[in-house]
Amino acid sequence: MNIKHHLDEATLVSYAAGSLSQSMALVVACHLSMCSTCRDSVNGIEAIGGMLLNSLDPADINADSLNKVLACLDEEPCVSIDSEPFINLSSRKKTIKTNDNYVPSPLRDYVGESLNSIDWKFIVPGIYSYDLACKTERGGVSRLLRIAPGKAMLPHRHDGSELTLILRGSYSDEIGRFTLGDVADLDSEIEHQPLVDSNEDCICLIATDAPLKFKTLLGKIVQPITGF
Repeated sequence: MNIKHHLDEATLVSYAAGSLSQSMALVVACHLSMCSTCRDSVNGIEAIGGMLLNSLDPADINADSLNKVLACLDEEPCVSIDSEPFINLSSRKKTIKTNDNYVPSPLRDYVGESLNSIDWKFIVPGIYSYDLACKTERGGVSRLLRIAPGKAMLPHRHDGSELTLILRGSYSDEIGRFTLGDVADLDSEIEHQPLVDSNEDCICLIATDAPLKFKTLLGKIVQPITGF
C-alpha cells in the first residue's frame, strides 16, 4: 500500500487528546490502522503529552481516592483478551495486508468483515450510501459511499471539516489523486468535485461535522434527498 495523502497534524493532535467526535475519530482510527507514518506521528504526540503531564506539580487528593478508583474498576465489564481497543490502534506496528474486500479493524463493528455484504442504499444512478450508527455534529454525516467508475460528486465546499478515507478504488479532484488508504483532511476553505477514475467502484468512509455547501442549483435541490 502506497499512501500519499495523510492526516493533518492538528487532526492527529485532536485524536491523541480525545477531543474528536466519534464519527471523525472512527475515520482517523481506520487510517491509522493502515498508515504507519501517521501511527508514528501519533506515538510522538502522545509521548510529548505524557512528558507535559509528568512536568505538572502533583495535586492533593483525598485519602480514600484509591479505594474509590479500585471500586469503580470492579464494576467495569470484562473485556475479551482478543478484542482490539479503539484507542490503541495508533501504536500498532504490524503490517496491514489488504485486498479488494479489506475492512479496517475499527470499522468492522459497524459493517462486519466484508464490504461486499453491506446493504447499500440507492441515492442516484451509480451512487450508493450506507449510514453508520456513529455520532455526528451540527447536521454532519457518518457514512460509507460507493460511487461507480466515471461518476462524480457535484462540486461543493464544506461548512466545517470533512474526512474521507479510500477503502477501494480511487478518485481525483482539485487536490490530487486518492487511492487505497489515502485520506482527504479538508476544511471550509476547500472546494472540490471528486471524480472516480478507477475501473471499479470507489468506496469511501466519510465523516463531516456540518452539511456540505453545494455550488450548483442541482446540488441544492438534491441535498435534502441525499442527506448531505
